Amino acid sequence: MQNDSRRKSIDGFVPRRNYNNQKLYLNNKNINRTPQKNINRYSYYQNKPVIKPQPAVLVKPKKKTRKKLKRIIIGIIILVLLVVGVFGFSLISKIDKVFHGNVYSDLKSIFTTTHLNGESTGRVNILLAGYQGTNSDEGALTDSIMIISIDTQNNTAFTFSIPRDLYLNVPGVGNEKINAANDNSNFSQPGYFKGGMGQLQKTIEQDLNIPINYYALIDYTAFEDAVNAVGGITVNIQSPDPRGLYDPNVNKAHGGPLRLPNGPVHLNGLTALALALARGDSPYAYGFPLSDINRTQHQRQMLIALEQKALSVGILSNPVAVTRLVNALSNNVTTNLTLPDILRLAQLAKTIKLANIKSYGLSYGGAHPLLKGVFLAGQDQLIPQVGINNFSQIQHYYLTLTSSNPVVKENASIVVLNGGNIPYLAHNESAALNKVGLNTIGVGNTSVEYSSSMLINLSGNTKPATTKLLTSLLPKTATVVNSTTGSVEASEGSNYTNANFILILGRDWTKVIN
Repeated sequence: MQNDSRRKSIDGFVPRRNYNNQKLYLNNKNINRTPQKNINRYSYYQNKPVIKPQPAVLVKPKKKTRKKLKRIIIGIIILVLLVVGVFGFSLISKIDKVFHGNVYSDLKSIFTTTHLNGESTGRVNILLAGYQGTNSDEGALTDSIMIISIDTQNNTAFTFSIPRDLYLNVPGVGNEKINAANDNSNFSQPGYFKGGMGQLQKTIEQDLNIPINYYALIDYTAFEDAVNAVGGITVNIQSPDPRGLYDPNVNKAHGGPLRLPNGPVHLNGLTALALALARGDSPYAYGFPLSDINRTQHQRQMLIALEQKALSVGILSNPVAVTRLVNALSNNVTTNLTLPDILRLAQLAKTIKLANIKSYGLSYGGAHPLLKGVFLAGQDQLIPQVGINNFSQIQHYYLTLTSSNPVVKENASIVVLNGGNIPYLAHNESAALNKVGLNTIGVGNTSVEYSSSMLINLSGNTKPATTKLLTSLLPKTATVVNSTTGSVEASEGSNYTNANFILILGRDWTKVIN
């Protein structure tokens, strides 16, 4: 029988192992235990272990595992880049579609600064026109006409509405409502935009004397989608009716019937569209005493609210919201603005406080109305208060909004009377006075002829700049009075007491204004 040197257990007891000269392994390192002499057999259990615990060593993964992990990470990065690339390319392509861009112009616009048309004069005017789309019953009729006017020197801006029912001379068409100007898609003349917006531009520039630098024709679908893209807008309804606004004539497809209370109201896209279209032309409607004028007020109010929301940090930092906003514009907006133009406008917008953007329109009613309603050519029309196709007051009103001239700012009202029995004297001089910033609200003839001119000042010394200018234009033989009483000549102005000044032109008047 072979001698088995291995120690065996007896009766279930496991013999103690001999650790002397035995190698221990920890983390693939050999640790030799040195034999100790005369060690008490019980001291092993009473004292600390002889072998001190070693710090754990991080075991590196195998090469195959590292390669696999690296491939996964690279794949994720590539996937993210592809998604961002497709997302970015789609976004840029839609922007280029609206603003007539390409890769070259996009890159160029990043490194160069474009100067806008009109910027050298200190003012840029952008014409916005909204319509219900060519597939609607309205066709290309523009129910919303608005101008965004930007003062590039003083960093201010305002919106200016033109009512769709304004009756004027549309070039090539004749007297018609201004909303029909865009209907001529074949319009093409040097110096104007091509198509209907060019005809609308020419109408505004010639009749109202308001220069236009850029335009955007907007399908109402774009407005609805844009409001939804920014998460809705909040406007403050201030109807003179305590019940708020109600217009049952807005159809269901456009968010109607419209019913809104007074006070702050949050609007989604469809309700905002209903408010943009509503003008209360129903016997059951309320809250629209001025009809189309009220509609233009609400349109300007919502446009400013949309601008403020779209340019807020929460929207600009949200790629999903930005994409929705671009999608809303890409298929429903036609404009001559380019991407470099938009970037320049964005730079200007940073210097303009959106909360301070003013809102103006052409007044209808009140103390000094610019328009009046008439029934003409079988329809309700709006014409200038001073007479059909006489836009002198409207032209001057626009000047008061854009000029730094103190005479223009005073906006004094002047009546010019022909007292010299000279054909067209009052009419011609009235037009000449308007050119230097004065506001003539009427012309007429005196009952008799006068050899000398007279200025009747009814302003109560509240219009010093205008007083100074008019006085400087008078012949040496002219007189200045502060009342329509005291002389026969002064009494000629008794029928015009609503004016600040009455200028009677006698035989001594010379054409000092050319």
